[in-house]
Parts: sequence; C-alpha cells; structure tokens
Amino acid sequence: MTATHETDVLIVGAGPAGLFAAYYAGFRGMSVALVDSLPEIGGQVSALYPEKAILDVAGFPNVKGRELVNALVEQAASAKPTYLLDRTALALTVHDDGVVVGLDDGSEVRAKVVLITAGIGKFTPRPLPAGQGWEGRGLVFFVPSFDEYVGKDVVIVGGGDSAFDWAHHLEGIAASVTLVHRRDQFRAHQATIDAVLAGKTEVITKAQVSALVGDAQLEKVEITLENGEVLTRPADAVVAALGFVADLSAMKEWGLEFDKRHIRVDTAMRTNLPRVFAAGDINEYEGKVRLIAVGFGEAATAVNNAAPLVFPDQGVFPGHSSEGS
Repeated sequence: MTATHETDVLIVGAGPAGLFAAYYAGFRGMSVALVDSLPEIGGQVSALYPEKAILDVAGFPNVKGRELVNALVEQAASAKPTYLLDRTALALTVHDDGVVVGLDDGSEVRAKVVLITAGIGKFTPRPLPAGQGWEGRGLVFFVPSFDEYVGKDVVIVGGGDSAFDWAHHLEGIAASVTLVHRRDQFRAHQATIDAVLAGKTEVITKAQVSALVGDAQLEKVEITLENGEVLTRPADAVVAALGFVADLSAMKEWGLEFDKRHIRVDTAMRTNLPRVFAAGDINEYEGKVRLIAVGFGEAATAVNNAAPLVFPDQGVFPGHSSEGS
C-alpha cells in the first residue's frame, strides 16, 4: 500500500532556503514537510561546506556552514516539520485543490502548495578514476567532520574551494596533508589558496592520483606527474574534491519553465505551474543574485504569496514577525 503524507506546504530541498521557508510557513500557520535526496538536513552546505566560513548572512559576521544549518534547524523546529530525507521527488501533478508529488520510495505527498528550494538539484560527486572500489576503505568525497582525521595522513584531490578549505582546516589536525591537482592554477578563493601555500600542506600540481594502495584499508597513494614520474605518499584517507554532477532530469519532466538549469519565476516566486513556487539558487529572474541571504528573502516571499492558496481567507501580507500574537 502506498504511503501518503498530507501537508499544507511541501518544500523540495532541505538546504538553508528550504529550512527558513519551513520556519516561515509555520509562522504563517501552515503544516510543513521537506523532502531531500540527501540523507542529512542542510543541503549542499552540510554535504560540501560544513566547516566553511559563510560571510553573507545578515547578523552573522562569520558563521560556519554547520553552525548556520544547526541554527536554521532549531528555528524551523517551531513549525514541527516532517522531514522526508534520502528520498527524491520524481513526479509532480497539479490539481485544482493541490499538488501530488511522488517520491522514489513509492510514497507520495499531497500538498496545497509546493515550494522548490532544491539548489542545483540532486547531485552526485564526480568519481576519482583511480578510486573504483575504495569507497568505505579510505576514499571519501566530503569531509563533514574533521575529528576522524586527527593524526591521519590525508590526500586531497582537487583545486577548487572545497579542496582548499579542507586542506586549510585539516592542517594541524591531520598528521600530514597533501593536495594534488592536475593543473598549476586553482579555482578557489585566493586568500585560502595563499594560506594553504604558506602552510605545511604539500601541494603537488600537474599531477594525478593514479593508484590507491592497501589491503583491507588504504595505506598509500601513487601520484603520477605530468613528466611520468611517480611519487608515493602515505594515506589513511583520500578526499576526492572533484566537484559534482547535478541532476535536474526529474524536475524537467514536471512541466516547469526552465532557463537552462534554473526555474523561471515571477516577482512573487511563482513558477509557470499553479501552486508551485521556487526560491534560492534553483530559480531565475532578471537581476537574480545567488547568495544564501537572497534565498532567505525569496523563501519568505514565496511562502507569503502561497498563503492565500492554503488559507483563502488570508492575504499575502502577514504582519511583522516581531509583533505579538
């Protein structure tokens, strides 16, 4: 028998914008459910940048990704949301009185409105060619916590923000940190690059990790330079920070109007489908700026404009959240 979840608002994507939308929907008196393809709350911030300093959120001069997510989860708790994690929204059907969304576990959600805050969509890490068969034996794609790397030899593959952030934070925690990149130019923030290059991390460029070596667990890696020379480095863990592949294929079957990889919305965050809104990095409109802070505002705009569809006797404007009840 198919499990059915019923809610006023279904939020597709449990990242920062989705979590703030959950809080705000609760503030407007709506019941809320959030679905996310990742097994943990926080979206890309939790998966990719949990220890990264975030500088563009009002009221927080400097906040780590994990701390921001924890605060948003605490704030959203007032709405008593239902979390449907590790599940992908596959199908969406709009009816006169609501929207039905089918999930990949065979269940479905019946909601009066849907708010899409899915960031870049479902994403999977790009594989490390030499890493086949090593997941669970030393190869990882994310570093959600630094504690498990205390005193370990860590090799990081990549040249972007994630690679350099992790190298910078692991220095002084890990026994050794080696960063390997196929080019001698990087795509990370210059201040972080400078900090890593000035530190104790060994940076090897114009090179690739060509082999992972060990019995039950990883023990070392082989690194092949552009000139063919092969280096060997000890490794208890290899972090493959090679980016990820975004997958919007399911959403593109829903009938939404896309502008390349983003959903077109109007100034009320409405999509072309009735009862379906979009906020955060997933949407597009003239003048769009992709910042977490902007996503928060869009989430509130979407929820307020959805309110009359949930409660026909209510208007768009809710009054101020600082006012007493």
